[in-house]
Amino acid sequence: MYPKKELAQVVIAACSEFGIDKVVVSPGSRNAPLTIGFSNHPAIDTFSVVDERCAAFFALGIAQQTKKPVAIVCTSGSALLNYYPAIAESFYSKIPLVVISADRPKHLIDIGDGQTIRQENVFHNHILDEANLMDAVENWQSNIVATVRVLRTAIEQKGPVHINVPFDEPLYETDSQMNSTLITAVINYKDAPIKASKKEVVDWRKFAQTWNASKRKIILIGVNYPSSELQKILHEFVKDEDVIIMTESTSNVYHSEFFNAIDQLITPLSEAEFLNLQPEVLISLGGMVISKRIKQFFRKYQPKHHWHIDALTKMDTYFCLSEHVALEPVYFLQKLFSLKQNNDSTYKSYWLKIRKQRQEKHKESIYASVFSDLKVFEILLSSLPKDAALQLGNSAVVRYTQLFSIPSSYAVFCNRGTSGIDGSTSTAIGAAVVSEQQVVFITGDISFYYDSNALWNSYVPASFRIIIVNNSGGNIFKIIPGPKSTNALEYFETPHNLTADHLAKTYGFAYESAKTSTQLMQCLGDFYKISDKPKILEIFTPSDVNDLVLKKYFKNL
Repeated sequence: MYPKKELAQVVIAACSEFGIDKVVVSPGSRNAPLTIGFSNHPAIDTFSVVDERCAAFFALGIAQQTKKPVAIVCTSGSALLNYYPAIAESFYSKIPLVVISADRPKHLIDIGDGQTIRQENVFHNHILDEANLMDAVENWQSNIVATVRVLRTAIEQKGPVHINVPFDEPLYETDSQMNSTLITAVINYKDAPIKASKKEVVDWRKFAQTWNASKRKIILIGVNYPSSELQKILHEFVKDEDVIIMTESTSNVYHSEFFNAIDQLITPLSEAEFLNLQPEVLISLGGMVISKRIKQFFRKYQPKHHWHIDALTKMDTYFCLSEHVALEPVYFLQKLFSLKQNNDSTYKSYWLKIRKQRQEKHKESIYASVFSDLKVFEILLSSLPKDAALQLGNSAVVRYTQLFSIPSSYAVFCNRGTSGIDGSTSTAIGAAVVSEQQVVFITGDISFYYDSNALWNSYVPASFRIIIVNNSGGNIFKIIPGPKSTNALEYFETPHNLTADHLAKTYGFAYESAKTSTQLMQCLGDFYKISDKPKILEIFTPSDVNDLVLKKYFKNL
């Protein structure tokens, strides 16, 4: 059973031809032709998620793990606008999403008809490409060309695209098969030769000369999908005494001599030490960098040369970018490695000694800490099962995680494109649906409750685990300078007395809670084991103590 609307057939056939095999649909009437077509297509898995904001982040989680575009389909009107937070995250995280919105025909827009808004180009500032299709037989060729172009863009440039599809009534008519002429046309346009992109011309001799003449070099990796090739080449660079490799929890590369807890290292530095750390060459790669302190460091103590290596995106994060090299980082590093020379230097060894001192202070501080957010993260990150896939909420959660060493067997993900708290739970659930690993999601209370409709989802695997660090409000606003000095802290922090136990019952999750270290360790004993339903563990920490413990921790460093 397929939709009789040929415009719907064009979109469905094009998605199938481009290998889009997962589509998340939110219920509605105007999108009925698309819903019928996608749900009946033998090569496409469809998911029904009611809340469009959750649906879009759910799809983002799937695309994050599969590294393939996922389509999201909604009805006309305000439904479409709820996709925007996930679209922005997709745009800045370079995760491909195909937004397909049903619409009213143009003659029904702005006349007072129900469920209509101006949908064309609505995401223009955060979309790679868009196609506004036309519901008329004579436009079939231009519709196919536009749809094929947009889907190719999503795949090649790795980001969100928007296809707006107007349908007039009737909406529910069906056929037993699709129009073979249209399908053939879609295939022909998809397979048509495309203009070759301009190749990046790199002056390798210049890069090698600068690299070899420098005795203080830093390679900084931001958000990065796990890559054995990148891991391998970085393991070669880390052998050099004039190279420091800085990573974050979301970098997903590991070595005993990588500097992974950046804030732990640089927070106590003096002016002289900052100058000693200042590199001559900085190579940055990957996505967003979490550490605010390292951003401030590179902006104040700028390297002579900053090279950002990314095939798609130019980022001048530190206001001193000298070269954007539009190549895959692994290829660039392999080529540079083949041209580099070894230098006599004490740069890395000196800072490894400082790092060791910090690690000792870290252990002492954690051991002496009372039950608090900081202590909870020490317990949680040492309890995770081997080979877990760790999804992190934003704000304080990802920052606390940054203070600890993550075992190399974990894959770590977080929505750092826009760094918003919205949609973190939905993204984690989407990731869990397609992940071969057990997915553990650690989140703050405000982020969790903000996205609580994420649990309204019938696809949550029984192995999925949610850990809520509930400090009765957004404690990040007690940590960062400013809010606590005002008389409006309650408007920044959002104090509350909510618990997740009733939500867990409503949506069929097992629920446990802990209020002490002893209770927490008892809960964790069985928490990750095989069960017949997903689980939530809610940990209640003292709101009036957490920020004091963290400040004392940094002081003790």
